Amino acid sequence: MTLAKKSLGQNFLIDANIINKILDITKIKDENILEIGPGTGNLTSQILKRSPKKLTVIEKDGNLTKLLENYFDQKINIIHNDVLKIDINKLDSEKFTVFGNLPYNISTEILCKWIINIHDNNFWFKNLILMFQKEVANRIVSKFNSSDYGRLSILSNWKLKIKKVFDVKPTCFSPKPKVDSTVLFFEPKKNFLKIKDAKNLEHITKIFFMHRRKMIKKPYNLLFNGKMDVAKKLNIKLSCRPQHLDFETYYKIAKEYENLRS
Repeated sequence: MTLAKKSLGQNFLIDANIINKILDITKIKDENILEIGPGTGNLTSQILKRSPKKLTVIEKDGNLTKLLENYFDQKINIIHNDVLKIDINKLDSEKFTVFGNLPYNISTEILCKWIINIHDNNFWFKNLILMFQKEVANRIVSKFNSSDYGRLSILSNWKLKIKKVFDVKPTCFSPKPKVDSTVLFFEPKKNFLKIKDAKNLEHITKIFFMHRRKMIKKPYNLLFNGKMDVAKKLNIKLSCRPQHLDFETYYKIAKEYENLRS
């Protein structure tokens, strides 16, 4: 029996019906598949049954890496590393279809890093099928004027189309997490506003959402030195709150902020 490590946020998916539901979301046959955090290989074994062109897995836990090597032998490509330390853009010349039951403690960090490191339209994946803590998933898919809307929603929706697929109960895992999970489907947008440095988008959303219950006048003035040109150009009412500005407005603000600093 393989014990999950709490420090690595491990909760192994064990429900066969949910595993097949996840794999039914997108085409696997003859595709280049990447699995993040395969754990004990429950999802991995079912992916192999669907005849992918190639299957690569990234696993941080050395004990699990050995288990996977023994069980799957040469059928899969195993990378023993921390996914956050890998330059995933250079992993393969062919685009991946990605599956991941992401550790709750680093799930948003993984997603944000991937989005920030997408340069121009050079997506390293065809689509992402990722599982998050339900609360985090709700923040990712939320729209403006909602209580969950914030920095994570804005960054996630910048370059990606996102769809909530279904929720997963704690009983589907071992050990059982204390919260529900949600599977999300991501695919690249063909068109999105080009921002030279994604860190500028991170910066302006951090400033705006520092006090989400207050008017945006103060953070706006902080970013644009009190000059009203951008507010007038983008038709922004400085008496509104940060959650009242939609995605596109934030992307345009980031663009204007870059122009000001260039």
